[in-house]
Amino acid sequence: MQANNWGYQDISAPKARTLRQVPAARGLVVEDVQSGWVGAVVRIEKSGGMHIMELADRREKVRAFPLGFGFLVDGEPVEIVAPVAAAAPQKATRTASGSVRVEGLRAQVAKASRIWVEGKHDAELVEKVWGDDLRVEGIVVEPLRGVDDLTAAVKAFGPGPDRRLGVLVDHLVPHSKESRIVADLMKSPAAKKNVLVVGHPYVDVWQAIKPATLGIPAWPVIPRTVEWKLGILQAFGWPHSTAEDIGLGWQRLLSRVNSYSDLEPSLLGRVEEVIDFLTAPVS
Repeated sequence: MQANNWGYQDISAPKARTLRQVPAARGLVVEDVQSGWVGAVVRIEKSGGMHIMELADRREKVRAFPLGFGFLVDGEPVEIVAPVAAAAPQKATRTASGSVRVEGLRAQVAKASRIWVEGKHDAELVEKVWGDDLRVEGIVVEPLRGVDDLTAAVKAFGPGPDRRLGVLVDHLVPHSKESRIVADLMKSPAAKKNVLVVGHPYVDVWQAIKPATLGIPAWPVIPRTVEWKLGILQAFGWPHSTAEDIGLGWQRLLSRVNSYSDLEPSLLGRVEEVIDFLTAPVS
């Protein structure tokens, strides 16, 4: 009788309006106190101006009930109400690089100008953060597979006022091999005015991801006798024996990058500098 008393009181007594409201979400287990029917919500529909929910019991038999009072959830008297429609997600107004998103603009046909980066991972990181911006500008990112032959590659590219080249170099610090290669390149007539070489201080572009983005206090220090990427994966306790392991490890790291705020400023500034150089009006 107590259950029935709850049911009748829920319908007629004004104070029952203070019961907790529970949306009729699919899968919610509900008991009708008058009939004793217990079942999970499998369907909600509106009929004749009234919301109806269908409850399927453990034998998969289904009964329909109008929403409202007279129900228990986990033994608690509640009011079952219609589920609130989820609000449509707001469109992002900014790209991953922080630029204002341009809506409705198709990607431009690729220009002759290019951004060169050292490897596949560099290209994937630049694409993930600056991809929207680059498609608007019609700029393509290409991996070099290293910079040992950079001077010859630039000469073969044939830079010019309408065919500029921006190069992002890893570990571009004083007295490094990379700094000597870049210095030799910039002596070449092919590089004058139409080539910009910038770099970051990291051994590998992986380090341009902020440690906090990965939930670590700092990147592990790897001895010079150990190949850097293998050492990093080993320090993380991840598989590190094969090229496939390295690729999968990189994808795990890249998945943590959602926007420019996940990267170090020393990389952000250099990529922005290259994009500005390639998109500046020809003088």
